Amino acid sequence: MNAKGIVFVAVFAWTTGASAADTTLAKPEPIDYVRACDAYGAGFFYIPGTDTCLKVGGYLRYDAAAGDNVYTGGNLGGANETWSKLTRAEIRFDARSETELGTLRSYIDGRFQYTDGGDDGATLHQAYLELFGFQIGVNDAILGSWLDYAGDIVNDDVIQYGSDSFSSNEISYTYKDANGFSAVIAAEQGSEEGGYDYTIDDYLPHLLFGVKYDQDWVKISGLVGYDSVQEAIGAKARLDVNFSDEISAWVMGGYQSDYDTDSFETNTDKNWYGLWEGDWAAWGGFAVKVTNKATVNGQAAYESEGTYALALNVSYEIVPGFSVIPELNYTRFEGARKDSSLLQGGGGDAFGGIVRIQRNF
Repeated sequence: MNAKGIVFVAVFAWTTGASAADTTLAKPEPIDYVRACDAYGAGFFYIPGTDTCLKVGGYLRYDAAAGDNVYTGGNLGGANETWSKLTRAEIRFDARSETELGTLRSYIDGRFQYTDGGDDGATLHQAYLELFGFQIGVNDAILGSWLDYAGDIVNDDVIQYGSDSFSSNEISYTYKDANGFSAVIAAEQGSEEGGYDYTIDDYLPHLLFGVKYDQDWVKISGLVGYDSVQEAIGAKARLDVNFSDEISAWVMGGYQSDYDTDSFETNTDKNWYGLWEGDWAAWGGFAVKVTNKATVNGQAAYESEGTYALALNVSYEIVPGFSVIPELNYTRFEGARKDSSLLQGGGGDAFGGIVRIQRNF
């Protein structure tokens, strides 16, 4: 055999052996790549191997307050009774999938907080299931959430309207149509908040009914609730108007039956659907977008016992998702609040300021 024949036989033997060896190797498992899920908006992705879409988000917040305590008067109670600092991390999981009964949704929101040198621990802020208009689980009290809380103010609940600090186990059904009308009916357990116990003490839950009409330039909403413990009624209504893409304003009012002035002092007999002091209260505010990055927000609130609160801030977005919000607050304590020993400063005026730094993701 000549040299060319020898080379041919060697190459043939090598390639044949390599091919045979290749056939004995284990085949790699198929890879499930994460795919974007466009059905529910930005940020959702398919959980690999399922038809469930998941979104993970939240924020990291740092608050630094100084001056008077605009909620109670007196000092803030932080370091050296001057500064008060808060750091909060909040993480949210939103999972959705389609079924023959509509979208099945599960939502979890957990908070971790550190205030003035002390670890406040973790709280389950929200955890609920949704299907076919029904919602069951723990969520923000509907008294505040159905009317979209208040304005974009840090200390927006000096006159309490039902902010996101109030939560409850609840069962609700929400109806929505294509023309912007929606309605909700709900049963709530209540909770212990701010030193008061609003939790039901019998089989009858707190009951609530609300309606809303939402269009591009105007939104009208209202609700009425029955506190089964106090056997009292509370009602709120709100009007939102968008004058342009840069200017918007809103006004909200609340009424409660059987208000007891002594309830503020004794921490008893508080209406789950009337969290303010007095028979009625009113809130209003505005937002003006002055540049692409800066928005000026203002709010005023008054309760019929005489206390009123004012707030003004500038929300400045340094880069997308990262904002700094300096805010000034003023409260004038009157009525039940001014005469109460629960106030650190014994009533009068309170001036305070706060800076919030927040990164949303």
